[in-house]
This record gives sequence, C-alpha cells and structure tokens, in this order.
Amino acid sequence: MMTASAAPAAGAEPVSHFYISAHSSLAELRPRTLKHGDTFALFDPLGDLSTPHGPQGLYHGDMRFLSQLRLTIEDEAPLLLSSTVRSNNAMLDVDLTNADVRRGDTLVLPKDTVHISRSKFLWNGGCYELLSVRNFADAPTRIRIALDFAADFVDVFEVRGFVRHTRGRVSERVSGVGRVRFEYASLDKVPRATEVVFHPAPTLLTERRATFDLELGPKQRRAIVVTVLCRGDDQPLEERFWPAMRAAQRSLRDATHRAAALETSSSSVNEVLCRSMADLCMLVTDTDRGPYPYAGVPWFSTAFGRDGLITAMQMLWLYPSLARGVLRYLAANQAQTVDAVSDAEPGKILHETRQCELARLGEVPFARYYGSIDSTPLFVALAGMYWRTTGDRQTLEQIWPNIKAAFAWMDHYGDPDGDGFLEYRRRSDGGLANQGWKDSNDAVFHADGALAEPAIALCEVQGYAYMARSLGAQMAQALGESALAARLLQQANELKEKFEASFWDETLGTYVLALDGHKRPCRVRSSNAGQVLFTGIASPERAARTAQVLAGRDLFSEWGIRTISSRERRYNPTSYHNGSIWPHDNALIALGLARYGHSRQAARVTAAILDAAMQMDLRRLPELFCGMPRRRDKGPVLYPVACAPQAWAAAAPFALLQACLGLEIDAQQRLVRLNHPCLPDSIDQLRIANLHVGEDRIDMMVRRRGEGVAVNVSSRSGAAEVVVVL
Repeated sequence: MMTASAAPAAGAEPVSHFYISAHSSLAELRPRTLKHGDTFALFDPLGDLSTPHGPQGLYHGDMRFLSQLRLTIEDEAPLLLSSTVRSNNAMLDVDLTNADVRRGDTLVLPKDTVHISRSKFLWNGGCYELLSVRNFADAPTRIRIALDFAADFVDVFEVRGFVRHTRGRVSERVSGVGRVRFEYASLDKVPRATEVVFHPAPTLLTERRATFDLELGPKQRRAIVVTVLCRGDDQPLEERFWPAMRAAQRSLRDATHRAAALETSSSSVNEVLCRSMADLCMLVTDTDRGPYPYAGVPWFSTAFGRDGLITAMQMLWLYPSLARGVLRYLAANQAQTVDAVSDAEPGKILHETRQCELARLGEVPFARYYGSIDSTPLFVALAGMYWRTTGDRQTLEQIWPNIKAAFAWMDHYGDPDGDGFLEYRRRSDGGLANQGWKDSNDAVFHADGALAEPAIALCEVQGYAYMARSLGAQMAQALGESALAARLLQQANELKEKFEASFWDETLGTYVLALDGHKRPCRVRSSNAGQVLFTGIASPERAARTAQVLAGRDLFSEWGIRTISSRERRYNPTSYHNGSIWPHDNALIALGLARYGHSRQAARVTAAILDAAMQMDLRRLPELFCGMPRRRDKGPVLYPVACAPQAWAAAAPFALLQACLGLEIDAQQRLVRLNHPCLPDSIDQLRIANLHVGEDRIDMMVRRRGEGVAVNVSSRSGAAEVVVVL
C-alpha cells in the first residue's frame, strides 16, 4: 500500500528494506492515539509511554521527541480505572488510583485512597497534560508522585525496523526551574530539542525524573501541568495548558464545520460515522496549499499522494474543500526532472514526502519520493471529479498546467513501450519494487505463485488512466481546448478496447490482476478487478460477471472483500496484501458496483464493513484487518501493525453510503442524482445536512420504503434539485 509490507513466508523472497517489523502488536498494546499537524503520539492506556523499544512515543516531523513518560505513585504503578480518547479525538482522558502501598508489613497507603485524572492533548508541536490529584481519605495524606521521562530522537523508520549504523548524540540537562531540555546533535544539522516543563515546579527535578511530594487534606485536590514541547526552530510555542486548549478547540470546531453532516437511525452506525469523521479531521493537516489528509498513524503520518487522492475521492460528496487542498498540494510538488533515486520524472505526482533525519540524509529515499504508478492518473481523475462536483473554475485553471504535465507523463514515461498501458519498474534498487496500492514485494504474482517481473501493468491502473482521460476531455472542453479534448477522448476509447482484449480472462470470469514485463497475464482473482468497476472502463456485461466473482465466498468473507481469492496460491488471510481486507478497497469496489447498477451488492459490502467497524476498539476502522471468514460470536481478526487511524479507512464508511445511495453531484446542472438508491439492513433512515451543490446547499432525508427508499428534501438554499432514478 505504501512504503511497507508484511514479511513473506519462510524461504520466500527477501523483504524490503522498508518493511515494518512486527515485534509487538498494536492491537495488543491498544494505543491511545492523538495527532495535530506534524505531531502525533501513541500512549498506552494509562497515558504513559512505557515501552521504549516499541512504537509508543511523541513524534514530530517523523522523529520521536519523547520516548518515555511513566507515572508512579510511591514508586508503584497506578491502577487503571478508565481510559478513552474522546469521540472527537480532541483529548485523552485517563482515570487512575493507587495500589496498596506497603513499607515492610505496614500498609502505608490503602488502595483507592488517591484518584488521579490525566487529560492530554496535542497542539502545534506541543503535548499538554493536566494531572489532577485528589485525596479521598478522611485524614491528611502525604503522597509522592513521580514522572520518569526520556527522549531518544529515533526516526520513525528505525521504530519500524530500519537499521542505521550512525546517528547523532542526545544530551539532557535541567535548564531552569521546573524545566528539562533534551538536545539532539543531528547528522543533518537540523536543530531538534525536547523541553519538558512542569508547573508548579517539582520538589525534586533531575534530567530524567520529576518528583512531587504532596500534602493533601481530606478531599483536597492539587493540579500539575506537564508540557512537552517539540522544538525544531525559533518559532515560539505556547507553554500554557488553558490557552493551548482553547486554541485547539477552536481549530477542531472549524475543521468539523467544513463537511456535510450525516445521521442515521442506527446509534451504532452513528458512532462509526462520528469516529470516522473525527479521525479524518485529526489526520487532516493544514498546509500552505490547503487541508491535506495525512495517511495514517503511526507509520504514515505524512502526505502520501495516492492516499490523499483516494481519501479526497471518497469524501468529495461531503467535504469538497479537502479535494481542493489535495490537488493544490500535489500540483505544487509535481516532479520537474528525472531523478532515479526518487523515481521522479517530469509531470509525475508525488508518492510520499518525509521530514525525518534519515530522509534528509538520503538514507531512505522518501524526502520527496515519486515511486507510484497510480498517483498521476488519480490526480487528473480527482481534478475532473472535483470540477464536476463543485464547478470551481478558478482551481481548475490554477492546476490546469499540472494536469497537462500529468498527461504528458502518462503518454511518455508512464508508457515507455508505447503499448497504451501504464506500467512501472523502479529506477533504482532503493525504490519500491511494486508501485501500485498493493506495494509489498509479493503482491503481484502469477497463478503458480511466481512473482511478476517488471515492467508491470496493473488492471486497476489502466482504469485510472481511462478515468483520467475521460474526465480530462470534459475539463479540456470546458477550458476551450477542443483539440485536446478530442485527443483525450480518443485515447480513452482506444484504451478501453485494448484493456478488454488484454486483461479479460474468460476462465476466471473477471479481469486479471496484471500483465508482467513479457505481457503475460497474472491470472489471479483479486480485489483489483473490483476497483476496475469504480473507474468505468469495464463493459456492462463483464462488470456483471466480475460482480458475481467478487460475491463468491472465496473473495467475500462476510466482513468484506479480500484482496485476493482464498483459492489463489499466495493466499494468506493474515498477510498485508494477499488475503486481508482493506476498508478503502471495499469502498471503491462498492462505488464501482453501484456505478453498474449493482446497488444491492454494494449495500451488502457496506453492511459487512460497518459490522466490522462496530466490533473494533473505539468503533475505529483500521488500515486493514485479516481476511478470515466470519464466525458466529467472533469479531474480525486484527492485523498486528495496521495503522489506526488511517485516512482512507476513516473515509470508507462515507464512500460506502454514497455507493448505496448511488449519489452523484453535478454542479453545472445544480443537480443531486440518486441512482437506484438503497440502504443497508442496519439503517432505516439517513439524514444528510449541508450538502454542497456548487454554491447551493441541500438538507434531505432518505427513508427505507419496502425494497427501495423515499427521498425528501427538507431545506435548500439556491436552486439545486434532487433527482431519484429507480
């Protein structure tokens, strides 16, 4: 999917340098995740950072600025009472109490005497914590609270398993009253420091520990504020808890008001939708080009081209300004030259960017990396979808030169042998071997399990190219470039014909996974063929047969559609790409099913993914989960190192509901069209508020009526209309 994969089976091919090691399971750790901007944190349920060799930590710019933070009461670990991230992801709330504390045979502090609440949030490079300590004894109590802390300044790639041989030196010192400073003498010469600030000042403070000796009367409460600041330049950072919290709350309110709102008749589905929207708002980072959804925490908390584009596509009907931010950011970072190390070529759209020391030093190639075959056509396709949905001509004109450069890349670098298909091979040994969304080393293979040799043409990528050229023709016509529009339309039609001839397999009853470097088809039943339907390149007859294949028990597990069929040679339900279930993949497939009129099947996929989400911790859909079949009284099986939250997984429930409704927005015609709408079994009614149709707004209610639905517009501003096609 991105720069990582699961390990292959014993005796199989060597793993990538960038594969994520699994020495511990994120599912087992049950991390509490917070993020703001380029800063994120993974705490344990107690609110601590207690496993320095695991993924927990406070990260900024892809580097861990705080690796340990452990609270003790009288040198004993506290007892956990409750731990939750608020439904809007704004704050982590933890409740603790003391265990029995003995001195020899004497019980000096009975359990449950002291209550400690921890409230944590992130804001602009800082982690803010309010510790509230209360004595519930009926007599005065002396108590010692200690916080142990450390900073290792390890890159996120090192946490993932990348081995480096030299690194900078960490120093620490007490730098003032209630203040400790860790400094990293980085090899890339970028200043990095962590400041830990306590208010009030501790009774005793060393470079690694703060100790508070408190005297509390009956029912008395004391507050301690701990601020951790990730410093990288001279920009001033807010050190005070309450001003930072007010600023964070204002920012969150602004972010949540950008999108339309959904509410269903199911409280469980509403919880999934609320968590998904909160996750998306948390992952969206405001760049100088507009909002951009960072891909996922912990491994991918940065801008990825493919992930941002697909997330924006899934959210376009609800959150169009997100697509504008994605398009403008990627246009500004489009490749201008040929560079083998970064897989860059003129006109190519970004795969990934990183700020960490390893990337700046070139030890990993991801400072600005372009090894993605699909980001470029997806960029054009999103631009066309955005233009059709919003009518925003200003943005279209602004990025039109970038769109034309993308088409030039598709015609030249993307199709080096001139056969009409986009195909990839990496330019250097340091790049990704596979450059579609399934980018693990073993994700593209033949029926006998042999790995495909480059250059590889993936089936869904040809669909993306078809989609890009079809929508590109509409954009070119709107901008008065009729000759270009005609050429793009001709290319799209020719590609469609060639695609059907080369990728359809009559025996499989669906499209093959890919063509290898010798133009041999990879005859594998895969979810990639489902994404082909999303793009519209498939003929209606073959789309119907592909839908039947996707509905088979070998692909549909009742929790969702697997990445490959259980009948395939490399099938492994616990693998990263060869049998697992990805929510975003299912959402794109559902949109494709709806496109060809298979709305009931789209509703079945929607129900499966929503059911899975209801079984997840915090009702949060992870990046992926394992593809085991559904069993009675057993939830979905988690993947050990899946990101959660993940942007395109968080966006999936909204795209799935769009698929059920068959919803399309045409800003030029000021029209909302519902094509063969239906609702999944768990939802009897769906309310949509503040739906943008260009400059107009619509509120509407969709209710189940027999086998179909009834649609009522409750309010509108402007002349936009709703049309239902049954």
